[in-house]
Amino acid sequence: MKLVLLTYGTEGDARPLAALGRALCEAGHVVCLLGDVRTLGVAHALGVPAVPLSGDIRELFAEWGKNGPRGTARALVALTKGNTAAWMRETLAAAAGCDAIVTSGLAGFVGLSVAERLGVPAIGAGTIPLTPSREFPSPFLPPACIPAWLNRPSLDVTNRLFWLAFKQTLNDARAEVLGLPPRKSLWTDHPMLYGISPSLLPPPADWPANARLCGQWVPPGGERHAPSADLLRFLAAGAAPIYVGFGSMTGIDMPCMLEAVTRALDGRRAVFWPGWNGMGNAELPENVLRIDATPHDWLFPRMAAVLHHGGSGTTHSAARSGKPSIVMPFAGDQPFWAGRLCRLGVAPPALSTARPDPGALAAAFDFVAREPVVARAAELGRRIAGEDGLATAVQAIEELLAK
Repeated sequence: MKLVLLTYGTEGDARPLAALGRALCEAGHVVCLLGDVRTLGVAHALGVPAVPLSGDIRELFAEWGKNGPRGTARALVALTKGNTAAWMRETLAAAAGCDAIVTSGLAGFVGLSVAERLGVPAIGAGTIPLTPSREFPSPFLPPACIPAWLNRPSLDVTNRLFWLAFKQTLNDARAEVLGLPPRKSLWTDHPMLYGISPSLLPPPADWPANARLCGQWVPPGGERHAPSADLLRFLAAGAAPIYVGFGSMTGIDMPCMLEAVTRALDGRRAVFWPGWNGMGNAELPENVLRIDATPHDWLFPRMAAVLHHGGSGTTHSAARSGKPSIVMPFAGDQPFWAGRLCRLGVAPPALSTARPDPGALAAAFDFVAREPVVARAAELGRRIAGEDGLATAVQAIEELLAK
């Protein structure tokens, strides 16, 4: 089968789709992945054919991230509206002759529309649970603010708000590019596959048959990573360090953040990846090593704990490695994953990013060093390592298309 995989977002959005693309290729299918040009490196490394879409999400994050989560949200809406028609044209061209479109991220509605135009199945994919349930609230709302009886309505509401934000722009592009009539309501009946571990989020009993948790979609090859000599020397020089990194998050006052972190470390060893934000003019003490981007499945098992922003991919990789987490969420679904890890006893309550507190960070470092926490994290890692999310997803896609 020929399959188009469509996403738009950060590396955390593209990486799981690249892993899924590789698994589909190995199963004998022809695959093309579409995504932001700066996020397709993993696809290229895995040998997955990839086509860049219009736009530059990293540049937009750098410009708008200074204004915090609200600024980032506005930027993402503006980027999506500004590129919907272009993404539609690019997807339509790439999908000629395809058997199905797997669609996710900010381009999700585009993929559903192009599949409608071509008369082929559309399969939703994601690493954030978007299917409403009574068992958890919307991942995009502060968890503490939602009483349990509002769990399902909260996700209904946020899904509809997303739809309303993009409805007019999408319908304009549907008419202009695809010659389709306007869409009046949100899609709800297409299959949804989630690259989410059932060990982190148990399958909800009230989910419909078209929604399925597969397990994490992990790119292969981390075990073959060749780390730098500096990193190998640092790892060999003492106790396992703590990883510190915030991925694609931008607008961070990194000198302030690193001052708080290094004070809280109080001599503990750590490695730090600047991510998309960079370091500014910050300097690191001898007990902290700056590193380049390193595959999580190689790096995290060699850490004592993982301090991160709480994105779905990093959350899964930290849990899969069998290490405790410290989460400093910035926006979106990150507080949701921070809550899941805390509930499982492998992370303390989420810490503030707006005002990094050395005292709270020091207490968090003490928490993740406790023997019961370390043991719970190791057991969670063993459970997740026993899951094969990619094989489950490939089988599900083949079964859906066989029908």
